[in-house]
Amino acid sequence: MAVVVASRLSRLLGRSRPQLGRPMSSAAYSGEGSAHMWKMLTFFVTLPEVGVSMLNVYLKSLKEHERPEVVAYPHLRIRTKPFPWGDGNHTYSITLM
Repeated sequence: MAVVVASRLSRLLGRSRPQLGRPMSSAAYSGEGSAHMWKMLTFFVTLPEVGVSMLNVYLKSLKEHERPEVVAYPHLRIRTKPFPWGDGNHTYSITLM
């Protein structure tokens, strides 16, 4: 019963048989139509989204944010031996400055 209804519905919609194979692969579409679709998606979806994201970052950068207070927890940055450069107590980036 369901097969009969599905076949009648597909005939009404203009499809005589279900599409077999790989319907989402690039080979299922013609080259010109697919290229046009991706070009339109680029211009009307991707580029406006990039613009909105850039505006969002710019507007958020205008506000001054307070940094949270750094808490020196005793279990962080535990060293069991000195660093192999300088006096052994400072990280490499500090010794270069």
